[in-house]
Amino acid sequence: MKIITLHTRINPNRLREHIRHHLAPMFRDHRRTDAHFDIKGTGNIVEIFQPDLDKDFQYRIEVKGPDLHITRSEHYVDDVDSLTVESILNDLFKDMSGTLGTDLLQEG
Repeated sequence: MKIITLHTRINPNRLREHIRHHLAPMFRDHRRTDAHFDIKGTGNIVEIFQPDLDKDFQYRIEVKGPDLHITRSEHYVDDVDSLTVESILNDLFKDMSGTLGTDLLQEG
């Protein structure tokens, strides 16, 4: 699990919409290929699925105040696509935190 602090409280619905709107186009820009992502979740949970690859989530993000607890599926291996998605998510988290930035609290 990775924990990132955004230094500001974030609305999970707003985060879901931000990821839904930006993930696929940014992925296409980075990898020069299209990928379909389903962004789901309720309450303080955001889940990212890539239905072409797996039925289970690839990433689950739990919003806990200013912290994001991020779990990557054990089935989603460290390939170029997963590293690209993770890099894009980090950029999107920075977008959401504005000028306050982000900090990595824990990775492992």
